[in-house]
Amino acid sequence: MEQLTAEFGGAGQVGVGVGPVLEKFSNVSRIVVLRGGGLGDLIFAIPAMAALKAAYPGSTLTLLGTPIHKALLGALESPVDDVVVLPFAEGVRPGEEDTAGLDRFFADMRGRNFDLAVQLHGGGRYSNPFLLRLGARHTVGTRTADAASLERTIPYLYYQHEPLRALEVAGFAGAFPVDLEARLAPAAGGATHKAGDGVGDRPLVVIHPGATDPRRRWPAEKFAELAAACAADGSQVVIIGDGSEQDLAEGIAARAGSAAVHSAAGALDMAGLVALLARADVVVANDSGPRHLAQALGVPTVGIFWAGNVINAGALGRSLHRVHASWVTACPACGIDVTQVGWTAPRCVHDDSVVAGIGVPEVHEDVRSLIATKYAKQDA
Repeated sequence: MEQLTAEFGGAGQVGVGVGPVLEKFSNVSRIVVLRGGGLGDLIFAIPAMAALKAAYPGSTLTLLGTPIHKALLGALESPVDDVVVLPFAEGVRPGEEDTAGLDRFFADMRGRNFDLAVQLHGGGRYSNPFLLRLGARHTVGTRTADAASLERTIPYLYYQHEPLRALEVAGFAGAFPVDLEARLAPAAGGATHKAGDGVGDRPLVVIHPGATDPRRRWPAEKFAELAAACAADGSQVVIIGDGSEQDLAEGIAARAGSAAVHSAAGALDMAGLVALLARADVVVANDSGPRHLAQALGVPTVGIFWAGNVINAGALGRSLHRVHASWVTACPACGIDVTQVGWTAPRCVHDDSVVAGIGVPEVHEDVRSLIATKYAKQDA
């Protein structure tokens, strides 16, 4: 209890959410949240931001995020009122730092007089000092042992479900959960995209074969085999990805050898991606941003995961979301223990897939099951 009291900063406990829910701060009308990274990182933070907005009605919530966050939230209904793109800063947004530009950024942020600043960006070694420079009246977040402390902090331990970790932080700001996972919807009057047009009554299966970490990628030949099997079932299959994944997606489409399989990689802006995913009957993907986005949009998914990533990022339910986990614990090339992860863990030079052992038939069966369940409900 002594350690908990120290971490709480003396705040009284008023209830239990994912963790303790502490007393709310008084007179909070301007909230700022720090969360850089990719699409998935943002989506993991959505439930916490929804909780903060509910806890402080009438408040405005500003996200300090990345350009891709700004683009995505521009295509969605979300609890975020404003997105400010982070400057390049070590450990917060990779890139060449501009000291004068950073000073201007922090001067601007301090001028906004934030009441509450919430750090959802990792263990705090870099993000906590960054957050403190915003000048908010109150600060809440996570921290590793070597990170600067905030007004209220909880210990950062790598293996924790990311949306639940963020909700635990929100609880320290006095916010009870509204949802355990992100729930998003396309913005009113949002874009449409021709990818998937002509599907008619055929199911639409969207496949994303990419992932930021190459070790999380299912082999291209297995995605091609799956795409061909889905097409043979009568589905239209669209392979997606960003510009860097265009060759991968086009190669899979070509290898599938079906007119019902084609690539839209590199052809979708963020609004187009949201529109396409929202139309899909099933999305199949590695542990990646588009899979997390599809889940948040309420679309059934089949995910290819390394077991460690299931802990951090797997869907909580199984009625709409199926998870295939690889239990590989050593690099296939050199044998190093890949369960030791995080900033201080050794990372070998090899990019061999740790999910290659997951079979196509099992994934295909889940796709068929989810499609059949959806169409059976429509006919009932």
